This record gives sequence, C-alpha cells and structure tokens, in this order.
Amino acid sequence: MRKSTLTLAGVVVAVVLSLSLTGCQDTKTMQQNEQLKAQISELQKENSQLQSNLETVTASRDALTKENEALKAQSRGPKTKRAKAKTSTRKTRRS
Repeated sequence: MRKSTLTLAGVVVAVVLSLSLTGCQDTKTMQQNEQLKAQISELQKENSQLQSNLETVTASRDALTKENEALKAQSRGPKTKRAKAKTSTRKTRRS
C-alpha cells in the first residue's frame, strides 16, 4: 500500500507541477501575443503613412514629367533664322 501511495503522490506532484508550468507558459505566450499585436498595429500605421507619401511623391513626379515635356516641346519649336552679322570688308587705299 505504501508503494501505491508514493506512486499516487508522485503522479499528483507531477500533475501539479506541469499545470503550474503550463500556466507560466500561457502567461508568457499571452504577453508575447500582446506585444506582437502592438507591433502589427504600429506597422499598419506606418504602412498607411508610407502609402500616402508614395501617392504624393508619384503625383509630384507626374506633374514634373508633364512640365518637363512641355518645356522640351517649347525648346524644340520652330527655330528662327538669325541674320548673320556682315563682316566688314577692308578697303585698301592706294596712295
């Protein structure tokens, strides 16, 4: 009977210890889970801001591209012929 009591007591102690360890692991897991949720929330906010910045930069780039094309077209316009300055001819004097 003593052997079975010791065995039963050992089993009870093992069960109690495993439950307490499981409780600690659950607490740690829950803390990690909360930290990860906070990080995800922060990353989603940052992602939203970056998307907004990307849209702004893209719109600016598109506007600059149009302006650049307009300026190129303006500079390619019909070139006017400029009259060349006449070079003066020297007259030789005979004396």
